[in-house]
Amino acid sequence: MSKSLKRVRATLEGEQTEIRETGEAKTALQAASELGVEVDQIAKSIIFQGQTSGEALLFITAGGNQVCEQKAAALAGEPLGRADAALVRAQTGFAIGGVSPIAHKNPIRSFFDPRLHDFALIWAAAGTPHHVFSLTPARLLEKSKSQLSDFVV
Repeated sequence: MSKSLKRVRATLEGEQTEIRETGEAKTALQAASELGVEVDQIAKSIIFQGQTSGEALLFITAGGNQVCEQKAAALAGEPLGRADAALVRAQTGFAIGGVSPIAHKNPIRSFFDPRLHDFALIWAAAGTPHHVFSLTPARLLEKSKSQLSDFVV
């Protein structure tokens, strides 16, 4: 088991959750297909870099939604750009493609898409491109220490 998956598993200790191994699930659509759920039940972890601060910011969004860069920048209080793989790894401890919304190596400011609350259960990356975990939206919002915000197109 990878260190990343172990870190996520430890963070989920005591939660009503399931961790599943998936096949090819690099996109929310692929993950939804693998799990037999709606695409919006997949909680995507999208990371941007603040262009002024240089810090990484996490936007947890429903699988079918896209982050509106203008709304996201307004929430961040600075212009945003694409976060490179090195920043993502340094901030979260995860590689792109398996970034979990929880269990980051370093604290990260994060925002949560209200659309995820339309479901009893949602699924998110568990630290690898081939593992996901389930959780209620309320618990994921709390565990990710996110701010419920409107930032989608």
